[in-house]
Amino acid sequence: MAIVALVSAKGSPGVTTAALACALSWHRRLVLAECDPSGGSVLAGYLGGALDGPRGIGELAVGELRDGSMDSTFWSQLVDLDAPRRERLLLPGVVDPAQAGSVTPLWRRFADFFVDLERGKPSYDVLVDCGRLQVAGPPWPILRAAAVVLVVTRARLPDLSAARSMIGAIQRDFTDHRVPPGTLHLLPVGDGHRPGEISKALGLPVIARLPDDPRTAQVLTLGGTVRAGRPLMRAAAGLEAPVRALLEHRRARLAWPVNRGVPDAV
Repeated sequence: MAIVALVSAKGSPGVTTAALACALSWHRRLVLAECDPSGGSVLAGYLGGALDGPRGIGELAVGELRDGSMDSTFWSQLVDLDAPRRERLLLPGVVDPAQAGSVTPLWRRFADFFVDLERGKPSYDVLVDCGRLQVAGPPWPILRAAAVVLVVTRARLPDLSAARSMIGAIQRDFTDHRVPPGTLHLLPVGDGHRPGEISKALGLPVIARLPDDPRTAQVLTLGGTVRAGRPLMRAAAGLEAPVRALLEHRRARLAWPVNRGVPDAV
C-alpha cells in the first residue's frame, strides 16, 4: 500500500491521534511519519520522551542537506512502536522549530523516499501525519504523491465550514499537478452531522468515521496502555479495509487502459 496522508482543516480534530491509532492497529508493516511542519508530538506525548538521543525527520533532513545521507541513515532514525518486531515504526517529527527550515526544502525528497518503501524488501506502508496546511512550508509534495489523502474533521458545522475552504485549496492544487481523481476522502471524527450529510456538504466521499473516545485519545496523547478493544482502536483497525479497497480500485482503474488497450472513459 502506498502513501496514505492525513491532514486537518483547523484546530485539533485528532489527526495525530487518528494516525497513531491506525499505526498501532493495522496489520501490514507500516511507517508512521510525522510531517507536520509545526512539530511532532508522539515522542513527547505517547512515548513520554523516552529515547536515547535525538531522532527523526529533522535529523534526517540535516544529514541529507549536509552529505546526502538519507538512504543510509533513514532506518536508524525510526522508533519501533512494537519492539523488537520492526513492524510498526515511527519517524518522529521536528521537535525544534529551527529544524522546520531544514525539512521544508526536502518534502519532494521525502515523498519519493516514502513511495519507494512500498517496493522494498520487506515492504512498508507509509502513513503520514501532515497536520494543518495553514502553516509555513506545508508538505504539498507528499500530499501530491499520496495514493489516498484523508481530510480529518470534526463533524460539527464550524469545523465542516473550515474544511470546505481547505478542500477547495487541495483540489485546485491537485488539478494543477494532475493528481488522479479519487485521491481525496473525508474522515470525520466524533458526533455531529451524519456521514451522508457531511459528504453532501463537502462534495467528497466519507471513507469511515472515528468515534469520540476520550480515554483512548488521552493514552495516545500522553502515554499509557493502549487497549485494542476500545472504540477508537476498533474503528482505526476497521479503517484499513476501506483504505486498501480504495487503493486496489484506484490501481485497477489506472492500469485498465494499459492492460486493455483502450482509453479510460471514467
